[in-house]
Amino acid sequence: MKLFSGTPLAQFSKQPEKTARAPRHVVALPEAPETSPVRITPIPRLAAGGRWRVEAMRSLSEPLLLWFTRGQGRITVGGITRGFGAHNAIFIPPGCMHGFELGAQSYGTAVFFGRGGAFDLPKEPQHLRIRDVGPQAELSGLIDNVQKELESGRPGAEKAAQHHMGLLCVWLERNMASAGDQGKRPDAARRLARRFADLLERDFRTGKGVADYARDLGVTPTHLTRVCNQTCGRSASDLLHDRLTFEARMLLSETKLPVAQISEALGYTSAAYFTRAFQHRTGKTPTAFRRQG
Repeated sequence: MKLFSGTPLAQFSKQPEKTARAPRHVVALPEAPETSPVRITPIPRLAAGGRWRVEAMRSLSEPLLLWFTRGQGRITVGGITRGFGAHNAIFIPPGCMHGFELGAQSYGTAVFFGRGGAFDLPKEPQHLRIRDVGPQAELSGLIDNVQKELESGRPGAEKAAQHHMGLLCVWLERNMASAGDQGKRPDAARRLARRFADLLERDFRTGKGVADYARDLGVTPTHLTRVCNQTCGRSASDLLHDRLTFEARMLLSETKLPVAQISEALGYTSAAYFTRAFQHRTGKTPTAFRRQG
């Protein structure tokens, strides 16, 4: 099973530096509001509008818990790919680069904690394989309680949902403590992959290429690519271009910014080069993609 769809960047991956020059000035992009509400969404619905919305590398500005109850697939979090199956709970902190592939029978629930909340949550990604029926039922019940309150419209519903979310945070803390593999220290390759993913998420709009990231990390581009292939089955260049393409798709589909402004905001040297790279990745020009949406 291929983790991510899309044409390999054979044409572009050998020359990332051509996309890797910072724009002459900062382009203002739409900003997310400082606060947002708690939301519960079926995981398959996240892919409405295109599987790229879940498969491509991206990050969120709020914490996210994915609770898979059926099927299997693969998920990449912080540059590390793992398989997931039924009764896997995956917590993703805000700003953590991730993407996942759903199998045909996959189902579950996404819990968005909102922005600006005061929840006590882990600072690092967590992947919990919940084998016992008790904790499985407890988590599903907590999520159902939050959903019921959010949909009830009753007085105090929002406050009640917040309390149930607090109990969900306690569930997460307890099951992290009881998980057998939480104390294991990641090996050097995984640590480097996570550092690269964090740096990429921070700087992908600046126009850096793989060589720039490798230099910042104190390794060679060849070693960085070897490590990425080892930890997630993808090259460093592919991760970079995947993250850029996701952001471009979001800006094209959810804003009215001109293509040239999007190109500049993402660090491309010209709108023409951005158009060629985007079309190579998606099979459509930016204008055609926007028109389709």
